[in-house]
Amino acid sequence: MFLARVQGDLVSTLKHPALIGLRLLWIERVGPDLEPLGRWQLAVDTVDAGVGDPVLVLDEGNGAAQVLRRPRGPIRSVIVGVVDEAWIDGDPPVGAG
Repeated sequence: MFLARVQGDLVSTLKHPALIGLRLLWIERVGPDLEPLGRWQLAVDTVDAGVGDPVLVLDEGNGAAQVLRRPRGPIRSVIVGVVDEAWIDGDPPVGAG
């Protein structure tokens, strides 16, 4: 799993049958401080994320199939959560909870 920020939608008229009906988003990986790392990729949206949202991405094919409840296909990355706050080591920021 990794953190990313949604950068936009991908519209496709032709796609693999396993992708039909799924929303694809461009995401950019971010560090724990939510600063961009410059690595972009596509992910399937399962949480109705919007452009600019920080998200948690599951990046493993079998896990993606389980989350989507579909047989395996050409899907590896799935957005599984919208991140409200993130911190490392120590107490959460004031007001977190």
